[in-house]
Amino acid sequence: MTTARTPGHGPLSGVRVVELAGIGPGPFAAMLLADLGADVVRVDRPGGPGLAIDPAYDVTNRNKRSVVVDLKAPDGPEQVLGLAARADILVEGYRPGVAERLGVGPGPCHARNPRLVYGRMTGWGQDGPLAQRAGHDIAYIAPTGTLGMIGRPDEPPAVPANLLGDYAGGSLYLVVGVLSALHHARASGTGQVVDAAIVDGAAHLSTMIHGMLAAGGWQDRRGANLLDGGCPYYGTYETADGRYMAVGALEPQFYAEFLTLLGVGERAAARKDVTRWGELREEVAARFKSRTRDEWTAVFDGTDACVAPVLSLREAPHHPHLAARGTFTDHGGITQPAPAPRFSATPTSVRTGPARPGADTADVARDWDVPGLLPALRNPQ
Repeated sequence: MTTARTPGHGPLSGVRVVELAGIGPGPFAAMLLADLGADVVRVDRPGGPGLAIDPAYDVTNRNKRSVVVDLKAPDGPEQVLGLAARADILVEGYRPGVAERLGVGPGPCHARNPRLVYGRMTGWGQDGPLAQRAGHDIAYIAPTGTLGMIGRPDEPPAVPANLLGDYAGGSLYLVVGVLSALHHARASGTGQVVDAAIVDGAAHLSTMIHGMLAAGGWQDRRGANLLDGGCPYYGTYETADGRYMAVGALEPQFYAEFLTLLGVGERAAARKDVTRWGELREEVAARFKSRTRDEWTAVFDGTDACVAPVLSLREAPHHPHLAARGTFTDHGGITQPAPAPRFSATPTSVRTGPARPGADTADVARDWDVPGLLPALRNPQ
């Protein structure tokens, strides 16, 4: 067995991860592990996954390496088990039971490697009445109550892209889970299965709101609360040029500065008077419509009024603060978010562009000592 070689640096340097290719939250979770320095080997399937974009632009596959394995071929499961035997973490996002049918479920993987952390990423979870049902982000967050919280009260719930379900409720919980289980495995010598379900994570994200609901501080309807757009000093407003400003002036001192700079200081008493929120909202909206987004940005610049311009995806990298911090980076001609969070002793970076399916087979076979990945050795003449 060769020494682990992680191409790069970061706090997870030396950690080996096998990612069974899929779409959505699994690849993003594996990208985060790769960003943190893990040696992530993505096991792509012949023909690629559904909903695939051009591999050259799929930046969720950055900092990874790729091999192609046909799990339905006679030698396919053995190739994956060879990788699992040398890995610390395996991530898969199939429907419950599929990995077992393919011969790469937790049973055979743990038989090869008892210390392996086996991370399972699904929408509904590994059990329950809907476990075998298909779905996507929006259908998973709908029954948790989180989707119904978002949007105006007189309009349908707003669709938060797939950020709330796939990535916040899914990927991030999977990463927390597998790293926690890895800590346990290193202390005990025993791996385990991590069942990360988007419905669980999305529901968990609303913990504070449930506490406020129980205390009577949150109404169970959209656009009627302090943090859901119901409050006139916590929301978004259109400007004269059809763009938007975001306001989050919750505390008294920030609220007072916001009103003064906006030019409606006489409305200070409306902060706690819910009956006056409607008229305050109208006046704030009228004021914002009187100038452009850039003009208002200049007015609030350098203040504690908690007001910021709403930028587009292409505008965001050029925001002065984000540019100064390097929140976005350019790699291989693609502008993309830089790895996060940041570490003082083990800095991270975008080391490589998106892994091309199968391009790293020879290197992985050598570095992980899995010669069965090589076609010549799988099919000797």
